[in-house]
Amino acid sequence: MTRRLIVSYIIVTVFVLLVLEIPLGLFFQQRELDRLTADAERDATVLASIYEDALEKDTIPDPVPAAKYNRNTSARVVIVDDQGISLVDTAANTDRDFSTRPEFEIALSGGRATGIRHSDTLGADLLYVAVPVASGGNVHGAVRITLDTHEVTERVQRFWIGLAGVAIVVLIGVAAVGRTLASSVIRPIRHLQTTAARFAGGDLTETVPDPSSPHELISLEEAMNTMAQRLDRLLEQQRQFVSDSSHQLRTPLTALRLRLENLQSTIDDQMQVEELDLAVDEIARLSELVDNLLHLAKADRAQEVAPCNLTKLTQDRADTWTAVADEAGLTIETQIPAHEVWVSAVPGGVEQILDNLLDNAMSASPTGATISATISEGTDRHALSVSDTGPGLDAEDKRLATERFWRADPSKPGTGLGLAIIKSLVEASHGDLAMTDNSPTGLVVTVTFDAAGPPSLNPATPAGQSNRRQQ
Repeated sequence: MTRRLIVSYIIVTVFVLLVLEIPLGLFFQQRELDRLTADAERDATVLASIYEDALEKDTIPDPVPAAKYNRNTSARVVIVDDQGISLVDTAANTDRDFSTRPEFEIALSGGRATGIRHSDTLGADLLYVAVPVASGGNVHGAVRITLDTHEVTERVQRFWIGLAGVAIVVLIGVAAVGRTLASSVIRPIRHLQTTAARFAGGDLTETVPDPSSPHELISLEEAMNTMAQRLDRLLEQQRQFVSDSSHQLRTPLTALRLRLENLQSTIDDQMQVEELDLAVDEIARLSELVDNLLHLAKADRAQEVAPCNLTKLTQDRADTWTAVADEAGLTIETQIPAHEVWVSAVPGGVEQILDNLLDNAMSASPTGATISATISEGTDRHALSVSDTGPGLDAEDKRLATERFWRADPSKPGTGLGLAIIKSLVEASHGDLAMTDNSPTGLVVTVTFDAAGPPSLNPATPAGQSNRRQQ
């Protein structure tokens, strides 16, 4: 927008300069030509008065005045009698017939002729002035002065160059002033744009309006702050409701499950036992859903990032899930560096991400398959990948996979919140989430974190914070 404003200022300035300078340049050019013409016409009249007696008495005119004028001005002087025959010519021999020349025809008729013509011989434009030599109403001859206009042309060119220089200086000044003005106009808009982008990114912290902004923009920013405060309160209420509901539901669901399990031992009817087993399974599924909703509510809450030992956390979680994998006939292998790799993430986020990724990979993998957890180091960012050899996901399923409650196969157990929780934790950690196809089959989920130093290199980070778990 700043560029557009500056361009608009320059366009308006160029238009004004053209309107002012072109007429001024043309006026100067015409004035210089008129001045040269008037001077030449005056000089021709003076020469005509000098040669008037000689032409009237039909005597041979003295060429000295014409030659002297030629030396002073470099102008060619031609003097003819009443028949148009040259008597004096400072540039050629005399006795030449000029009667057919238009300017001499006019002068011998008692008029005055002026004009500019191009000389192919000299390669220049020539100004000519022809005046009659007359007395008592009788024309005795004519005088023509021919001047090279290069001096006038050079003066006009210098004037045009000066006008161009003035235009350039004005344009540079307008561009500089325009940039300053545009910046003063755009600055509050950019401030407002930054605020809107921050709100869109989930940071609903109130911002202080720029006091130098126009009143309308200040009012708009205040309205945006009010909207952000209300939205933040609504989101917090929603998160608190989900969290409270999850906490409140966990206790009765656990109690109900225990009662049903206790009731199973008192029933001998096999059909009733099977029905109770199904009820217990449903309660387990509801408990898992409640736990995931609680994790999701915590993941959505804004948290400060802290250094996390990605190497240690990955190895710990892989070891924890190895027992579960063995029971399912699966193998978990890790490909991690021997040294520590530190990343920036929300406390407990890496553990939850790994738990959900490994759980999803085990659910999708067939018996005997191998699940890999890999750490790839980079310069500024490090990546954690979990791959399986299951059926994988097509492009549309990859797009929908992080939606809440979405499941690729509704017939399989699960809540559809695992990847949604991962996405929320990754975004809270300022990371990236990507899903790609594994070879030959399966899915690779890659989470990228910003690199960080260990807590000893970050004095503001409390010791042990990076290894805090939230399960």
